[in-house]
Amino acid sequence: MSKQYGDDNLKVFSLNSNAGLAEEIAKVIGVELGQCSVTRFSDGEIQINIEESIRGCDVFVIQSTSAPVNEHIMELLIMIDALKRASAKTISIVMPYYGYARQDRKARAREPITAKLVANLLETAGATRVITLDLHAPQIQGFFDIPIDHLVGVPILGEYFKSKNLEDIVVVSPDHGGVTRARKLAERLKAPIAIIDKRRPRPNVAEVMNIVGNIEGRTAILIDDMIDTAGTITLAANALVENGATDVYACCTHPVLSGPAIERIQNSKIKELVVTNSINLPEEKKIEKLTQLSVAPLIGEAIIRVHEDLSVSTLFD
Repeated sequence: MSKQYGDDNLKVFSLNSNAGLAEEIAKVIGVELGQCSVTRFSDGEIQINIEESIRGCDVFVIQSTSAPVNEHIMELLIMIDALKRASAKTISIVMPYYGYARQDRKARAREPITAKLVANLLETAGATRVITLDLHAPQIQGFFDIPIDHLVGVPILGEYFKSKNLEDIVVVSPDHGGVTRARKLAERLKAPIAIIDKRRPRPNVAEVMNIVGNIEGRTAILIDDMIDTAGTITLAANALVENGATDVYACCTHPVLSGPAIERIQNSKIKELVVTNSINLPEEKKIEKLTQLSVAPLIGEAIIRVHEDLSVSTLFD
């Protein structure tokens, strides 16, 4: 007998981006997923119908904005509008992976800041809170004028590596921007850190320069928030081995893994790639080198805490 959550005012709905994770989260909480249908008109327009009363309820909608990103964002915005018009008391968006987060500032003239645009869209549609996991840049929290709970994946990744009992570990950040993340993992594993100093001539093209820190004869663990085309991480892994690292593991929270990513990882010096299920992976991407850990217990606990007005920050420890 699975546990039952005893409050009918908590409703959890899932859209199409990550149904498997939504099922797991519902099981952790002890609720059934809410009944709703997402269909298409013949021209591709999205139609959503909520098939139960949600009047006066705290509603949580689970939707990562992973590929196809624009489809999933539109599904979410239309769902929020439907919930608002059906008199939901609160509408919390559970977005394990926040898409469009890489454009979080104007790096060049005449560029958009899409991370802010998505925040505006969610708020305008009627979201009252956002729960997310490992934003590409923590300052994106400030793009919202509604409460945002920013969960972290490092404890989950850290526990997994602890259980492997690896020796002589060094935690490596693939660039300067990820040093804080690497330090958090290193503190958990009681290990030193190293940094790869790289130059990026254009988007999705990385060029490794040199390694700051001692990695010779050590087991290196590369950590990033997301791996997209896997160019950076595979170049970094190969550079670590060339410079004397004995084994290289890699980990990230969000396995975007687009384009040539899987092939690159397969052919790289990476021994094992550890990711979470913040993004749903099709079977063909689940290669032997890849280990997927679940964020459902973390997100489920966060949802219960938000609904019961308890502290969420205790989950960061």
